[in-house]
Amino acid sequence: MKVTESRLSRTVFGRRFQNPVLLAAGTAGFGRELDGVMDLDRLGGLVTKAVSREPREGNRPPRVAEFRGGMLNSVGLANPGLAAVRADCLPWLAGRLRHAQVLVNVVGFTVEEYAEVVAGLEGVPGVAGFELNLSCPNTSAGGIEFGATAECVQRIVSLCRRRTGLPLVAKLSPVLPDIGGLALVARDAGADGITVVNTLPGLLHQETGAARLGHGAGGVSGPALLAVGVLAAARVVERTGGMPVIGVGGVRSAEDVGQYLKVGATLVAIGTAALADPRLPERIVRDLERSDG
Repeated sequence: MKVTESRLSRTVFGRRFQNPVLLAAGTAGFGRELDGVMDLDRLGGLVTKAVSREPREGNRPPRVAEFRGGMLNSVGLANPGLAAVRADCLPWLAGRLRHAQVLVNVVGFTVEEYAEVVAGLEGVPGVAGFELNLSCPNTSAGGIEFGATAECVQRIVSLCRRRTGLPLVAKLSPVLPDIGGLALVARDAGADGITVVNTLPGLLHQETGAARLGHGAGGVSGPALLAVGVLAAARVVERTGGMPVIGVGGVRSAEDVGQYLKVGATLVAIGTAALADPRLPERIVRDLERSDG
């Protein structure tokens, strides 16, 4: 017997997600890139590509390098900028979706830029909430990641909280020494949920000795990140007493989704695997439906 949609659905951040499967930030663009390739409305939702205040061309190519354990990437947060996303990208996406929820990934290069982007997208139809990418470099502090200090996490989340009534989800790096502690800081500053994890830092070289990525170092994603993400999700859930968590990292199957759900994650996002096989997320949803039947 096929499982009814309600068996997999859950209410998170005051929104109904028809199933726990999302597309992670950066892997679905703003939805248009996958039009005709996959049915986004079969998923619980998607997290858009990062949005910054100004347009960004991103890092010089090559931006992606595969290796046996996964993928190294350094896209450099390329995006059309706040004005274009508000006027074109998000309205297009809202017009295509009836069921899937949309979270907008937000980046900034100063603390204030996060709040400016959030305020600039307030009131745009179809936006269910914002995911704050706290792994960005703080240009005012010499390039240190915003999410590396409790002070920056508190300031960014609290500033954004003042600018919107929509749900805020703080996305944290796996390299933090106390990821559960910073999740608490984000919660107390006004975050409604936590996303874990972002990519791990990595570096690969060619035989010539030159870096395989144009930017040099990049972020590691792929299968090996599964265990890292599950542990981070478990720590955040335990430390926060059950705060909503979006688990990300290494998901390639319904069984992998189950790993995150078993430790208390509420939603699970698919990243690198969806780049390799854009139809995989739909198959995972079908597998989840069958396993719950």
